[in-house]
Amino acid sequence: MNKLTRVVIVGFPNVGKSTLFNRLLREKKAIVHSLPGMTRDMNSSVCTIGDKKFELVDTGGFFDSESNPLSAQVKLKAWEASKQADVLIFMLDARKGIVPSEQELFISLKKLDKPIIIVVNKMDSPAMEEKYLWEFFKLGGDFLVPVSAEHKRNIELLEEAIANAIPGMSYNKQELRPIKIAVVGRINVGKSSIVNLIIGQEKIIVSETPGTTRDSIDTVVLRYGRPFCLIDTAGIRKLSRTRDEKEKAGIIRAKKNISKADVVCLLMDSTEFPTRQDAAIAHLAHDSGKPLMLALNKWDLIPSKEKAYEAFKIKAYERLDFVSYAPLLFVSARTGKRAVKILDLAEEIYNNAKTWVPTPHLNKFLVSITREKPPLSKKKKKIKIKYMVQQSILPPTFILFTHSRSALLPSYEKYFSAHLREKFNIWGTPIRLRLKRN
Repeated sequence: MNKLTRVVIVGFPNVGKSTLFNRLLREKKAIVHSLPGMTRDMNSSVCTIGDKKFELVDTGGFFDSESNPLSAQVKLKAWEASKQADVLIFMLDARKGIVPSEQELFISLKKLDKPIIIVVNKMDSPAMEEKYLWEFFKLGGDFLVPVSAEHKRNIELLEEAIANAIPGMSYNKQELRPIKIAVVGRINVGKSSIVNLIIGQEKIIVSETPGTTRDSIDTVVLRYGRPFCLIDTAGIRKLSRTRDEKEKAGIIRAKKNISKADVVCLLMDSTEFPTRQDAAIAHLAHDSGKPLMLALNKWDLIPSKEKAYEAFKIKAYERLDFVSYAPLLFVSARTGKRAVKILDLAEEIYNNAKTWVPTPHLNKFLVSITREKPPLSKKKKKIKIKYMVQQSILPPTFILFTHSRSALLPSYEKYFSAHLREKFNIWGTPIRLRLKRN
């Protein structure tokens, strides 16, 4: 049986370790009391976040007390647990700030060379974050999450950080789960031909007659031992132009498959792109938040003298500028050229969409970009972004804390996202920015 990954909660007494332990387990397993030093022995239990399981460990506080003869033993046990951990949650009290002995402890923990999530507890409101959080950024941990364990505040954000901090967690399990690629596009652009070419057999009926594929067909294929699930969807066009009820059902299902896929591959015809319908489908894919790639099929039909890749890229991104983050492939279902690259690119952009950026790195980026170009609101007034944190992945979503209720100017939001994507290599996926007033 494989050993579970161990996540250990450490910190000084009375910062809320046991309360957080219970909150993550969703049960009252550890005794919680306002008196410091209630937890002496290590308390552990199997914890689940989504489909991931790990061992969560609650430790006694790091402290020495003449009035408590057991404090040295409690401290020793907590240190031993820290050395055996795969991930450390270093817990601090927002209201007390950082005391020198906690800074010393954090330096010692960093020497263990393990991922450290700094949890600043008792942040009961956005106003408290504005007042107290800045002090804790100077520690420079891998992740920094303000929470209120007692009031369940930002617990989901912490769970995301734990899932992303655990090295190799469920990696084998994830590799066994196929990456689902929805091949979408308007009718008769060659979706079934591309899928057949990749899987190497005529599983899907291919015809020159538009609308041949009415059902969405799933096919699993291995590439270098990595499974992919190719979903060949019905051609998407306006329902008002469709009289066949079965075709209408296929189009509706194709739209649903976008939301169920891990990656979306928008296939277009090189000889006539990008059409208005291509743009409409690209909007569906973008709004879904899924990683997206663009593929130009029938590349073999383009005369050699016209095969100016850059010219075609410019043409594609001018019309589809709202998905300029999506990589572009030139493929041919007839000759097989670069078709299998769809799988390699899907894996790459899917991994990019799971990028988690540590909070200190985000705020260094924030200082740099706002100094270079101050943010503007929709009313074209300057607004101050105080700090930012990552909220989630798939798609990468970031919270920007400001003093204003006003949204960002769309052009500035695009500018900010583009630099954020380039700085942290988050290509192939939409980025979501959420403004939150402090």
